[in-house]
This record gives sequence, structure tokens and C-alpha cells, in this order.
Amino acid sequence: MGSQERRFNVKKIAIIGAGPSGLAAAKYLIAQKVFEDIVIFERQDEVGGAWYYSREPTHTLHVPQVSASCPSDPPLHPEGKPPVFPSPMYEVLHTNIPRHLMQFSDKPFPEDSLIFPSRELVQEYLVEYAKDIRHLVRFSTLVQDVRLRQDSDGRDQWDVDALALETGEVTTTTYDAVVVASGHYYTTYLPDVKNIAEFHKAHPDVITHSKLYRTPEPFANKKVIVVGNSASGIDVAAQISRVSQQPLLLSVHSATPPAHLEWIRAQEVPAIEEFLVEERGVRFADGRIEKDVDAIVYATGYLFTFPFLKSIQPPLVTDGRRVYGLYKDLIYIDHPTIVFPGLPIKVVPFPFTESQAAIFSRTWANLLPLPSVEEMKKWEDEEAEKRGHAFHVWPKLGDANFINEVHDWIKKSGTEGKEPPYWNGELIWQRGIFFEAKLQFEIDGQKAKSLEELGFRYEPEDKELAKTTTPTKTLL
Repeated sequence: MGSQERRFNVKKIAIIGAGPSGLAAAKYLIAQKVFEDIVIFERQDEVGGAWYYSREPTHTLHVPQVSASCPSDPPLHPEGKPPVFPSPMYEVLHTNIPRHLMQFSDKPFPEDSLIFPSRELVQEYLVEYAKDIRHLVRFSTLVQDVRLRQDSDGRDQWDVDALALETGEVTTTTYDAVVVASGHYYTTYLPDVKNIAEFHKAHPDVITHSKLYRTPEPFANKKVIVVGNSASGIDVAAQISRVSQQPLLLSVHSATPPAHLEWIRAQEVPAIEEFLVEERGVRFADGRIEKDVDAIVYATGYLFTFPFLKSIQPPLVTDGRRVYGLYKDLIYIDHPTIVFPGLPIKVVPFPFTESQAAIFSRTWANLLPLPSVEEMKKWEDEEAEKRGHAFHVWPKLGDANFINEVHDWIKKSGTEGKEPPYWNGELIWQRGIFFEAKLQFEIDGQKAKSLEELGFRYEPEDKELAKTTTPTKTLL
């Protein structure tokens, strides 16, 4: 590439995953009207990705689990039905993002729905959103391997091996570009704390991960520790504490906001430093010992893994904490015909992935030139220096800046294709207050249909947040 503008010759595109990122990618690619063949590979028998709920959790649990090369959880085989890959969702779950902020730019949630929609409604919404592209999806099809080769002209080609789960047939098809929208909520992270393996061997029913959590009933009258206070940790702890022994212990590295701790009805404790096998207990970082613990739920998140991309060198992932070699957390620098939407954490995912799709669909259509390889690598190096180990964790309002920056930049580049989302002042305000609003929604019994019902009212004259979306530099 050097400093020359790279010209793409992309006609056939494979999308891996029919969750929100994959569905958005398909819509934006189709809207360019220059690509001849778009196929979406989906291992489940329905769209939705992580939102496609499975009542039965996975039966696989590795303790500890710190490896990005950990084998994928095998599917379950319900009688008379296609194989099911268990989701990380639990029975009673509402989004932590208000629906006007969460929705795709061209499809609102029903106006009479809860301000924080239930997981059931989100899944219905995604099925409805996918109606016009459903014919592109190959359901119950697992991508096993994606290999790069280059033709005689040096053009990228991607050979995709796909397994039809119901017949066992494997087919290999060649594509000009690949969208990796496989998600990152399936390879659990469970830290290697002192003596944890020995503890788990002696007490195999005590330690679990939030991926396996479905309902609080199994924790009734038990002494419980929940590890982690991100969105899932707070949710799971609040549900379990209603039935468990009091107080539920919430083990954290950083303090939980007092209002949330009060809602959870938990006692905050430091990180677990050591497991005590004989006592069925733990020692916390402050020296406190808790014995006769019945259950420990790790809500410690997931690792980035791409089991079908092992042939890419150098590896995309090492310890699973970040994906290497990407420009703007999205485009593979050495071979920009493969992209990875949906990696950033602590962003509003649906509109965010729309903005990403607007970028790569126009790039492959030769409407948006990329910087040189040297410039893109320099960007990655500088970001790695600034961001540290939490590389894909974006700052507050980082998504607002990105979404509006992309919108303005795309509008200047021409009218071809699908217009990406734009957040006005009210949506940016919602982005700033939704953490507190979600707590009030829970306290009020999960029944509010507007932020106003929860006591949050937008007053434009008092809001300066829209100014934060002014671009400070050219995005690409």
C-alpha cells in the first residue's frame, strides 16, 4: 500500500455471525449496490447473536480460564431440534441502555415498550430488523476455518470452511472480503487466583461464571460471593441477594457507587487473594477470611477469541485481552479486506456497529481511501501507549464522538450508500445519564416506559454535551 491509494476489487463477501453487528454489516453492504454476493454464516438456527436466549446454559466450565485458545463450548443437542450454542443471557434481563439510544437508526423500538427493553423484546426486534436480509443467512452453519491467500495479482482471497451442523457437510468457498461479526461473549475469563484449581477440584459445585447463570433460585439460603461489579455483576448480584443468605458479598477491584450497592443489598469486599480448600473459603486482599462459602459467581467477562482465524500470523490475539493489528479497532491493517466490528467495550453497540459498517462498506466500494499502512500502524502504536491493557474499553462518550464524527465525514464523502446514525443533543444526554436511570428503573419495578417517568428530563438549555462531539482530527 505505502502512501498510494489502495483500490479494492471486492465482489463476494462473507459475514460471520447474524447478531447485531453482522445484520448491520449486511444492510450497509447491500446499500452500496456494488457487491455481487453477500453471505451471512450463523451457527444458531435464528438471528440475534448473544440475544438469542437458551434456557439451558452451557455445561462447560474451566476453572481457572485465562486462555484465549480455550476450546469453544460444544453445542447442546435438543431432541428434534437443531444444535444450540448456549447464550450468556439470563432469564430476567433488561438492557442497560434506553431504547431510543440503543436502537438502529432506521428502526425504532415499539413506542409502547419499556424504556429499558427486556431481552425477549430485543430478540424480537432483531428478528424483525433482519426480515429483509434473512435470505442471505445460512443458519446452523459453523465457520471452522478462514484462510488468506493471494491470487496472481496480489489480491486478497479468503477461503472459508463452513460446517452444516445438521448434515455434517463441510463446504469451502472463496470470498474477496470477510466481516468477522462473531461476537465476544462466549470464551469466559475466570482469573487464576491462588489455589483456585485445587478448590474447584475439591468443591466442584461452588465456583461458576455469570455465563452459566439463569435464575436466582439455585442460590436460595446460600452464602454467596459475586465477583465483579460491571453491568452483569450488579444485575446478577441484585437478583441473587433477594434469595441468598445476608449479606451477599460483592468482591471488587474498584468501588461500587453507593446507590447501586444499596440496591444490590450487598456488602462490598476486596478482591479474592486466595482460596482455602479445607475451609471451603476465601481470603480477601485485606486479610479477611470467609469460610463455608456455598457459591461464588464470577462476573468477570470474556476474552477475545477467533478459533477460525488461527492461520493469521502474527496472531490476532495472545492473552485474549485485545485484538492486534487493527486500525480504529476495526480494519486489519496488513489485509484490510477483513474487518472486526463490535470489539469496543462500554459503547452503545447497535448504532456503533452501524457507523463501523458505513466505513468498511464504503472503503471496499472505493469511496473512502485508507491511510497508508505506515500511518495505520502508527495510529495503533500510539493508541496502545495511551490505552494500556484495557485497549478496547472506550471512555465515556467515546461512542458519541465516533458516531457523529463518522456521520459528518460520510456525508461529506458523497451520497452513495446507507446514511449512518447521528446523535442529537438529547441522545448524547441520554448517553450520559443512563447508568443512573437504569438503577431507578430497577428500583421502580422495571415498568417505566420513559425516562421522564423515572425523573430524568432533558433540558437543552442546561446541556453542553453536544459540544463534545466536535471532531478533533480526521477519522480515517
